Amino acid sequence: MPSIKINTPRKSSSILTDRSIHAVFPFIEGKRAVIITDENLDRLYGGLFTDFQKIVLPPGESSKNLDLVRRIYEQMIAAEVDRSCLILGVGGGVVCDIAGFVASTYLRGLDFGFVATSLLAQVDASIGGKNGVNFADAKNLIGTINQPRFVLCPQDVLQTLPREHFINGMAEIIKTGAIGDAELLEVLTLKRAEILDLQPEALETVIGHTLTLKARIVESDEREQGERRLLNFGHTIGHAIEIATGMLHGQAVAIGMNLAAEISVRLGILAPAEKERLAQILHAYELPVTLQIPADKLLPFIFKDKKRLGNSLRFVTLSKLGAAQIVNLSFNQIKEFLDDLCSAG
Repeated sequence: MPSIKINTPRKSSSILTDRSIHAVFPFIEGKRAVIITDENLDRLYGGLFTDFQKIVLPPGESSKNLDLVRRIYEQMIAAEVDRSCLILGVGGGVVCDIAGFVASTYLRGLDFGFVATSLLAQVDASIGGKNGVNFADAKNLIGTINQPRFVLCPQDVLQTLPREHFINGMAEIIKTGAIGDAELLEVLTLKRAEILDLQPEALETVIGHTLTLKARIVESDEREQGERRLLNFGHTIGHAIEIATGMLHGQAVAIGMNLAAEISVRLGILAPAEKERLAQILHAYELPVTLQIPADKLLPFIFKDKKRLGNSLRFVTLSKLGAAQIVNLSFNQIKEFLDDLCSAG
């Protein structure tokens, strides 16, 4: 089972890729584990975990709130969960965010791991130790940075994933190439048919590239004080689109990346041809790059972004495909850009 390590001052985390979800059992056999999953995943895989305490959540982004977290705490108290217990999140990004947050805060912290069942979770949400919930119309405003002991990324679960959710995860793989791995973008171009057909070797290649880069960045900057901020490429605008429209995360981030690339061009940082190539790759993976929405509907959410610094934001731009940098943009600059770009469609 291939493994990538993230070693941080407080904890070592293992990211493991395998072709079967059954590879998780050596990590939980003989332990008192509490499984946190959602209704959809419980129907698919709940039968594998009948010997363990289960907490089953409603599916979807609307579950990422403090009211639901409180109800999970109440169930854990009723089940007499103690510090010897392991929390195992089995699900996509929402389940991993919630399970990691609950495990990091209950009894001041329990061991936890993930079985990432969506492509988005395998390449982004479950990796790097960010755990949190939404609050006051802001994405992940309340949370922790605490590494899981392990993350299992099995391929067989991707076969049951609806196509739109697979495409949703591809946005984060494309983002990884855009900010720091030009070779990955070449693979995405050359192996498009194999990747969309979920051929194992092609998936292993692009997932491996993505995990390797993210692990290196997290290991060097766990608390997001420098290089890790680059992973937010496309997310400042993307999160606002996601909240304002209810669009899937990857679709919203794809539009956010395209708009951030256009802003990079207008700032004189990125060549127009590089921006067009990024848009072509997004199109090739059936991701949107434009959205007809008034800028005023996005700006309130952008102003609540966690990367805010007074009246400006740390904004991730591209200098070329495979290289990113951060600039400080005032809210007035962002408003001017979005007023123009959103009206242009």
